[in-house]
Amino acid sequence: MSQFFQIHPDNPQLRLIKQSVQIIQSGGIVAVPTDCCYALVCQLDNKDAVERVRRIRGVDDKHHLTMMCRDLSDISLYAKVDNRQFRLLKSTTPGAYTFILEATKEVPRRLSHPARKTIGLRVPQHSIVQSLLEELGQPLIGTTLILPGESEALTDPEEVRDRLEKQIELVIDGGACSLDPTTVIDLTDDEPQLIRQGRGDAGLFGL
Repeated sequence: MSQFFQIHPDNPQLRLIKQSVQIIQSGGIVAVPTDCCYALVCQLDNKDAVERVRRIRGVDDKHHLTMMCRDLSDISLYAKVDNRQFRLLKSTTPGAYTFILEATKEVPRRLSHPARKTIGLRVPQHSIVQSLLEELGQPLIGTTLILPGESEALTDPEEVRDRLEKQIELVIDGGACSLDPTTVIDLTDDEPQLIRQGRGDAGLFGL
């Protein structure tokens, strides 16, 4: 049975943030609110937790999981970013975007795309996630909380608990989120490519 923490979306209670991070560090999967919809997250280097996230989502290793980073300094450690890409990232983060970038050797091979060696990265604009990242001291690996066979993400924490309480360790109730996922932009080619239109404005990339 999962635990259920009510955390203030603007002023997260440090005690509950610390307890949440302890659950993540012990291999737990957590449903967290973001600046888009809810997401499932776990510790970056916990192989079993990552595989459980994939099973819950019903996706294989060709589906890009997203590395949630605290700021651009984290992104530069895990992705190969040139000056052009960095300018685009700097102008749109934190925000409602996920970027597909070439992974560095710091990214475990099981987390990058098996053929393209790419990774999804984002800097979320949500106080709860930012507080988790700061307390944890490393990125979280995660994915939009869309269940198998469904097309829309879960946005109500009570519904998340009802449907996943036997599969994950913690649901963080930070209030209802947007219905829209992140906008996914592939920056690995010379020109940005729109992979998924979500909450972020793709027009900022000329798309």
